[in-house]
Amino acid sequence: MLTTTYSPPRPVGLQRTLAPLRRGHGDPTFRVEGRDVWRTLRTPIGPATLHLRRTPDGVEATAWGDGAEWAIAGVPELLGEGDDWSDLDVSASPVLAASLHRNPGLRLMRTRQVFEMMLAAILEQKVTGEQARQSWRALLRKYGSPAPGPAPAGMLVFPPAEVWRRVPSWEWHRAGVGPERAAAALRAAGVAASLERTLEQGRGGVEVERALRSIPGIGVWTAAETMQRAHGDPDRPSVGDYHLPALVGWALIGRPVDDDGMLELLAPYAGHRQRVMRLIENSGIAKPRFGPRMTIQDHRGH
Repeated sequence: MLTTTYSPPRPVGLQRTLAPLRRGHGDPTFRVEGRDVWRTLRTPIGPATLHLRRTPDGVEATAWGDGAEWAIAGVPELLGEGDDWSDLDVSASPVLAASLHRNPGLRLMRTRQVFEMMLAAILEQKVTGEQARQSWRALLRKYGSPAPGPAPAGMLVFPPAEVWRRVPSWEWHRAGVGPERAAAALRAAGVAASLERTLEQGRGGVEVERALRSIPGIGVWTAAETMQRAHGDPDRPSVGDYHLPALVGWALIGRPVDDDGMLELLAPYAGHRQRVMRLIENSGIAKPRFGPRMTIQDHRGH
């Protein structure tokens, strides 16, 4: 067991900062209990369980397992260290300005776990969120390992790449993952070590995106979802998402837009577009419902 206290220069909103890591309420790798956050992770030196708790001095972090030292060392970046919002000017948008005022502790995380973030994003391609979460839970329960230390019951650690490479086709099918997504996941598992080396290029960017998209089945949406979480990319919105363009449109101009319209609305915030997306997601604004939900066939680009 290792323990440290991270005392950032400004308060950090623990749960809101880490919310994009939660794959539904039954996610075996992420648990919220009161104001505390539990998270399991596969590190380069083994599995780890990380517990985060707000204290008057900052955030107390405790980790267990072979990967505890790596997990503890990554706490500052996980909670937004190096994520600089100082040049972001949202004064022209009442919605963004209000959200920034209400969410002063919101940060962009940097998990340093490229393959894990990519595989989770692959499972979300072309299906509803609930379907993706069911697949994530099924595969983790089948192939994950027990969380080290006193983690809450049912928490599991993401399997290593060599385990994912051995998952047979019928287990992907049983988990509700079609052949295209299964093939993309297996290709990503085959180059997992190379994926992790993209962290050496910093917080995402064009070159990292190009490297991720060189894998067949990994397109602009999956690359963005990966870089947002693994690298802490501040300027990579999820183009190709079924929900986000309309949400951005309603928040910024009061009507829905498509991907091109979303990028046009985000253009004035170049360099900060993912920060703006996080402000919109935490603004309390939701796109209106106009009737029964349609069956979604292909709502996210690769």
